[in-house]
Amino acid sequence: MTPTADPIDRRRSGTRAVDPDLAPHPPSAALHRAEHQAAFLRLLDWVAGAAEDLFALAVPVDCVCCGSEDHSLCPSCAGRLRQLTREPFRVESGAPALMDVAGTVILPVVAAGVYRDELAQGLLSFKRHGQHQLAKSLGRALASAVRAAARGGPGFLLVPVPTSTSAYVSRGFSPVHLLLKQAARQLPGFEVADVLRKAAPGGRVPDGYKGFVGRKALGGQKGLGRGARSQRVRGSMQVKPRVRAKVTGRPCILIDDVLTTGATLGEAARALHLAGAQVRGAVVLAATRPPDAPDPDAVPAGPPRNHHDLEKNKPGKDE
Repeated sequence: MTPTADPIDRRRSGTRAVDPDLAPHPPSAALHRAEHQAAFLRLLDWVAGAAEDLFALAVPVDCVCCGSEDHSLCPSCAGRLRQLTREPFRVESGAPALMDVAGTVILPVVAAGVYRDELAQGLLSFKRHGQHQLAKSLGRALASAVRAAARGGPGFLLVPVPTSTSAYVSRGFSPVHLLLKQAARQLPGFEVADVLRKAAPGGRVPDGYKGFVGRKALGGQKGLGRGARSQRVRGSMQVKPRVRAKVTGRPCILIDDVLTTGATLGEAARALHLAGAQVRGAVVLAATRPPDAPDPDAVPAGPPRNHHDLEKNKPGKDE
């Protein structure tokens, strides 16, 4: 048996023993900090950022949150927005339309953050003007919430909730669809399925909802209470007939921007269920306040808690 060298002998021979816990890790490829692994997509992001900087020289812009110059969302406010959306949380217990009288969850919902501060200001400004820089930041937050809701399971269809006709005509775009387009770039394994539409006045709707679908059903919900919101959206959505087979039997996650009473998400889920889809839940970018949470920034996307009133300080649906 060969004797083991004594530590003193190793020092005399010029070699030193290295604690394996202190040994450096073997070299490996560095992780990129961009949103995309593909070089072409990173190049497109760089070109878009350069174009925005050039545009800012010709048409000065201010941060929508703090008013600083040259950025529609300055680095400081962008960092604050990331903090506000770093831990998605469950919010259905604060939405009356998504809980039954026994407290049972009808539709689980995950929110990216609390509707306040930079998240609220950024979302409202984006819904009015559709700035590219805001879409990237908000889309990143939405993607994080989708991953939390799916819990690593791929194969979901991401179904955007259609905007009201009056809001679309006023803006010229759908904020939810633009945000989901940005988020989908960071969600491999998920498929966007734009299959919902507003039901036309006088269109075919379930018998229980006839009489509620009319010209007012296509309008927004700004300024309405929970009962009026529920009545307004009842029977107002349907799956497009040509793509009905696409959702039949498929697991779906609904996508919306802000959770208020939950009436809109409930109606969208009803329409998908009638088409044979498996609605697993919903994701929103913002909720007014997390349910029963002392620290609104640290509520995980876990099981729902007791009912909490989210009606205070709610934004209008079409603001």
